[in-house]
Amino acid sequence: MSPLSQVDLRTYSLDRFREVVEPAAYERAVAVLERSRELLGGRTVWHLNSTAEGGGVAEMLRSLLAYARGAGIDARWAVIEGEPEFFRITKRLHHALHGSTGDGSPLGAQASRVYGEVLRPNIEAFLEDLRPGDAVFLHDPQTAGMAPALMAHGATVIWRCHIGTEDLTPEAEGGWGFLAPHVREVPLRVFSRQAYIPPVLDDGRSAVVQPSIDAFSAKNEEQDEDVTRAILAQSGLISGPAGNGPRSFTREDGTTGSVEREASVLREGDAPDWGDPLIVQVSRWDPLKDHGGVMRGFASFVERCDADGRSQLVLAGPDVSGVTDDPEGGIVLEELKAEWAAFPEHLRSRMHLATLPMDDVGENAAMVNALQRHASVIVQKSLREGFGLTLTEAMWKSRPVIASRVGGLQDQVSHGEEGLLLDDPADVEALGDALCRVMDDEELAAELGANARERVRADFLGIRHLAQYHDLLNGLLA
Repeated sequence: MSPLSQVDLRTYSLDRFREVVEPAAYERAVAVLERSRELLGGRTVWHLNSTAEGGGVAEMLRSLLAYARGAGIDARWAVIEGEPEFFRITKRLHHALHGSTGDGSPLGAQASRVYGEVLRPNIEAFLEDLRPGDAVFLHDPQTAGMAPALMAHGATVIWRCHIGTEDLTPEAEGGWGFLAPHVREVPLRVFSRQAYIPPVLDDGRSAVVQPSIDAFSAKNEEQDEDVTRAILAQSGLISGPAGNGPRSFTREDGTTGSVEREASVLREGDAPDWGDPLIVQVSRWDPLKDHGGVMRGFASFVERCDADGRSQLVLAGPDVSGVTDDPEGGIVLEELKAEWAAFPEHLRSRMHLATLPMDDVGENAAMVNALQRHASVIVQKSLREGFGLTLTEAMWKSRPVIASRVGGLQDQVSHGEEGLLLDDPADVEALGDALCRVMDDEELAAELGANARERVRADFLGIRHLAQYHDLLNGLLA
């Protein structure tokens, strides 16, 4: 297809989950997917989004669709093409649906014209492969405008929105005013939280499905300590030679890969030693992730509680050139570098800004896995967040987490049970207090980490997510 491109997908068996989830949950999911296969009768289930690499949506699709194929469903994934102005507009919509201003540009007739002009050739290309009766999941604002044409072609369309806000601010109203006409007639829309369903779409045809992680991917698979150490050394995230130790990870096709590249790290002085406690945040370079606030919260912790003076902060994100649908990332990273440079040397030397290479998605995932497993505590200090997949990944690795009480983060963590929540995401002193509490109490950290893993096992693995998607689809097909 052109200008769309199809993503090569693997096929994974659901049997992987037999030893992970409760038997009743496993059998229920299998039954739902068998019903989908019967109702589809050989037709295809498509998923469309705007990037195959970088970000949580792409990560989820890569694994969920492989499991769907393993259940005998013809699941396919296509990625739309767009020009820089299109992605600037959709990033503006992304901010608007979070209730923030983004670049403040108008979402009027000109933006609507560009949006429609870019989607038109994508629609024409997709219709060459779309058969009447196929099912199509359209993901996020980038693809919403395709819905009417696909429905007119005879497809069963579901629009999946991964972002939102509890507060219907003027910005959010403007964003929904732009998007709602495109998805108003869609038979089903899916959101991550009930509170994210806007009044204009609260008509009984919107549902809630929480995201998930793939426990068996390179980002989340079990990793021996010697592998973790070797990967971090090779990546330049800790000091010392990588040596001849294994730097291995499991690729999508089941073969073994090896971490060979290095991260690009802005630091002053040496990398952390293996024995230095690491405080870590992993996220895109997005202003809503509040990296600067994390640095200030870390500074508050260091000045008050870090008695041995060894704790280090690592802010890690993707190489911005590898995330095609986020034109803002490079700007945010440059601003963050300037903010880092303004800290006094004794603090700046313990803050590390790491951009992880995206040339090899599996290698990137293995680096994240190693960094999260080695972390003493993982932070997700977002100002707004639809759902924090990196937080879920950290919880699966039994890491104590500190997160803002915003959006989907508060659905993932119960304060004092699976982690600590910050009531005011802008309060850097509160982050410092929370770091003091967790870093000074090994028993508390271990308890939070153990509870966190169990919460993910029960609620946030892919088999539940996929079954919910297909349960909803089955309702439409039947």
